Formats: sequence, C-alpha cells, structure tokens
Amino acid sequence: MPKNYRQLTESVRNRINPEHRALTKAFSDELSTISYSDVLVFIRTAMKGVEPEYTQKSKDAGERVKEHLSKELSQVSFKYQGSVMTNTHIKAYSDIDLLTISEKFYQADNYEIRQILENSDRRAKYYSLSINKMEKELNASSYQGNSLDDLRYNRTKSEEVLSEVYSICDTSKPKSIKIENLSLKREVDIVIANWYDDVKSVINDKGEYRGIQIYNKEKHQRENADFPFLSIMRINERGNETTGRVKKMIRFIKNIKALSDHEIKLSSFDINAVCYDIGIEKYKSLSFYQLVPVIYNQLKSICENKTHSDNIVSVDGREYIFRYNSEKLKNLKLVLNELQSIYLDLYTNILSK
Repeated sequence: MPKNYRQLTESVRNRINPEHRALTKAFSDELSTISYSDVLVFIRTAMKGVEPEYTQKSKDAGERVKEHLSKELSQVSFKYQGSVMTNTHIKAYSDIDLLTISEKFYQADNYEIRQILENSDRRAKYYSLSINKMEKELNASSYQGNSLDDLRYNRTKSEEVLSEVYSICDTSKPKSIKIENLSLKREVDIVIANWYDDVKSVINDKGEYRGIQIYNKEKHQRENADFPFLSIMRINERGNETTGRVKKMIRFIKNIKALSDHEIKLSSFDINAVCYDIGIEKYKSLSFYQLVPVIYNQLKSICENKTHSDNIVSVDGREYIFRYNSEKLKNLKLVLNELQSIYLDLYTNILSK
C-alpha cells in the first residue's frame, strides 16, 4: 500500500512542532525548493531537529529542579543525560533526565585494576603512564562512610523537597522521581546516582569517561554501571564532523519507528549505535535525501550479515547491541521493512532520474 507522505509529514510536524511555531527561514527556504516531491518533504522533515524553543523549555525545567535540590542537598553534582543532550530527540515535549550524583564517594573497579596490575601479560598491554594511574587509583584511600545510606538519604530528601514544590510528583518508581513542571509543560526524571570509574575511565583521566551507578530504592542497591557522558560526547563530536548528518539519520530512524503500526522495541541507545557504526566517508558530503540509501544499506547489511550484526557495539564501546539479543535484530528488521518502501519511492521518483 502506497504511503501517504503528506499525512506522515504532518504527523512528524505535530510531534516536533506541536504549536506550529514559525520555522527558521533557512528551513522554510529549503522546504520551498523541494515542495514538488512529497517523499522529499517527508524525509527532510523526519530528519529535522526539534525547534530550539521547545528544547530550551526542557532544559529550563531541569534547571529549576536543580535549583530546588541544590538548596537542600550537600556534596552532590548534577548532570543531564538522554537524547535532548545530543539534539536527537524527536518530540517537542521531551522530558529530560537530571542525574543527582553524590560527591561523598565514588566506586572504582578495583578488582579489574588489580587483575591487570598483577598479570604480566595484561600489564604489558598498557603504557607506563596508564599503569601509574591505575596504581594511584588502587592506593587511594577508601570511603569510610556508608555509601548506600548516603544514596538513600539523597533519594528520600529529594522526594521530600520535590513533593513540596510540584503538585505532580511521582515517587513510586524505584530508580527515578518524575515531576511535571506545569508552567513549562515539561517532565523531569530525577535519578540518584554515584560515580563509577572502570579502567578506561581511570587511564583517560575520568571526565566524560566516568560512569554512574543508579540507586534503586526498592532493592536498596546500586545498578550496573552506565556511561552516558561518553556517548553524548561522541555523538556530538560525530555530529560536528559530519555537519549534523549523523543526527539527521538518528532522527530519521526514530521517526520511522514512531510512525510504524508495529511496536518496534529499539531504544535510542540501539539506534545511536547503528548510525555511529557507519563510516563517515560514506555520507559526510551527501545531501539529506542521499542519506536514505546509506541508512537503508546499513540496516540491510546488519539484518543480513551476521558478522556485521555481531560487531555492532554501543557508542561508548562497552556493549554489543545484537550479538546476544536476537529480538533486537528482529525489531531492526521491522524498521528495515518500513524504510524499504520509502527507499523505493525515493529511488523511483528522484534517484533514478
């Protein structure tokens, strides 16, 4: 069944610009040059970022939460994570994740560091400077307090503070508190966490390489480490290298997923990895519609070539996306099926001429 591209374009516009604010002149001018083709207008709109005014409101809502918490919590730092920080979100009313990170302690992977330092073969793979950094980390004084009690206090105190300020404040979830700022019409997820440093973090002087462990109040324990800041940094760097083209591809896949009649279970984490894997020489000079064959060929290769799918890793380089998860690969095939008809329509109307 042929796709109704005008209807699909309107769906995307309603998602990224629900109040129908005036588009930037540059984007309006660009659309006017391709308005003869419905499929081109759809593709360009599906690759477009959310209007900056909407994104700023999400960040403003996070900043207000930060102000309230910083008055009551001591020795904490705040960081944001999620698609808003890379401008790859596709909803104007996107919520934002505010990490509230304890500065009283941090967790280092001392077991792995010790294994490297005590094994001559593994140790030989590292430069002397890296060895010195690991030795220094291993010899650092350990925290004498109770880290889990510190995290529980930060969670409990955050619930008290935010419940007094926000009429809509959901404290039922074990790993986050959700508030809604009614004046800005934005939700913020507040996540209690601590820093986590693995070997890569230690030898790279921490910074964006640092991970976090999220506190689970129900289990009164810390979750496995995540490394969101390295992923954010790398996506933004790749965006700069490709004049935003990698972000266009990420948004395009997200919009295809959102428009599908099927429930496609792929996260931003997965989609980022798929696009980040594409060599920049394949697309860094292409126009927007020429990115569609690049995306199509990437998805086709991953779906049909087990060697390729098995070697897709997360943007932070720490996790295989499809190697141990056949269900994710099935969901990627759903995206490929959706994309195939768009690719064929584009080829028939534009690329073959």
